[in-house]
Amino acid sequence: MTIKLIRMWSGEDVIADVIEENEYTITMENPIVAVPSQQPGQIAFAPWSPLLKKDKLEVTKKYVVYIGDPQEEIIE
Repeated sequence: MTIKLIRMWSGEDVIADVIEENEYTITMENPIVAVPSQQPGQIAFAPWSPLLKKDKLEVTKKYVVYIGDPQEEIIE
């Protein structure tokens, strides 16, 4: 399992298990997105693209700003 933080051009911070990556695309499973919480200074998580039928998603890299490792607390 390779959990990554993916910052999209739209400003979304997506956390997902990256299962494949090539020059043009990233394939991920179970993507979630960080959203503001009702508690000041905190964040919550929600499914990214909740209307998607399957959990596996392929994203074109031209929409990605960066990919990195999330904080350990997030992975847990």
